[in-house]
This record gives sequence, C-alpha cells and structure tokens, in this order.
Amino acid sequence: MIPNVPSGGRPRAVAALAVPLLLLPLGGCSSGTPETCMPRDTSGISSADLPGTYVGAQDAEGATITLGPSDGSGKGKVTVRDWPTGDWYRSELGDTFDGSGTWGFDPGAGTGGTPRVGLRLTEPKLFLDGDTLDSLSVAADAERTFLYEDDDPDICAKFRLQLEK
Repeated sequence: MIPNVPSGGRPRAVAALAVPLLLLPLGGCSSGTPETCMPRDTSGISSADLPGTYVGAQDAEGATITLGPSDGSGKGKVTVRDWPTGDWYRSELGDTFDGSGTWGFDPGAGTGGTPRVGLRLTEPKLFLDGDTLDSLSVAADAERTFLYEDDDPDICAKFRLQLEK
C-alpha cells in the first residue's frame, strides 16, 4: 500500500522510473564501445592491406575467409569455409557451405562510406547478389583488421572476422 499517493500517482511514478531506463543504450559489444570492439578509422586502407585469412567471432564463429593477393585489376581469389548460406540455397547446401570465387575492394572514397569487400562466389555454384553474405565492411588500425557485416554502426558487429597475424 502506498500512503497518500494521489489518484494516478502510481503510473506516473512507474513512468518516471521506466523512461530513463529506455534512454540507456541497448546492449552492443560485450567488450566495450564500437570503437574499442573494432577500429573505426579506415582512412588510408587499400586492397593491398587486406589479403590473408580472417577467423570468425560471435555470430561468425567457425567461419573463415581467405583473401588472396589483389591482381592488377583490383580483384583477387577468395575462399570461404563454413560461410552462411542464404535462404535460397539453404535446403540444398545447409546452413553453411565451403566455396570460392573472387573478391574486390571499394574504398568508399568520395561517398563518405565505409570501405567494403565485395565477394563473387562461384563455387559450389554461382551465387547471385543477396544469395549469401557477399559484402563486408572493413575496419582496421595498426594492430587489427576486421571484415564484418554492417548491421548497425552504433553497436559492435555480431558477424565479424579478424585477420590472423
């Protein structure tokens, strides 16, 4: 029993407590802010910085992607392991697949956008745009390089792969 609370006072008290809680940021990266989880300054990154094997974390656990050296046209070979299958091929290939194809780099210059790696997977079959995860954002600093699915820039990406050193 709450003594001397005017009629309608309880809902206002509950609202006064609930509203600040709603203003708190939603859970993001368990290891801190997006800036500490993954670097955000990607200025100066080029396709020459990207070749290597990236290992998945969180939602990408078990997945790997290997970017081969870029050729003169800005493309290179790519190999994926335990890569997420899109809805269209899931009944045929399962939830994940192993495959290969080519990759290219878009530095995002001029658009103010994030640098991106585009994948064109042709094995085990030719995947059309959107049939699987075929575009990854790039985050890098002096110590770390990540490829990640760019869901929301205000939270730490749950599907991310880090370059092995």
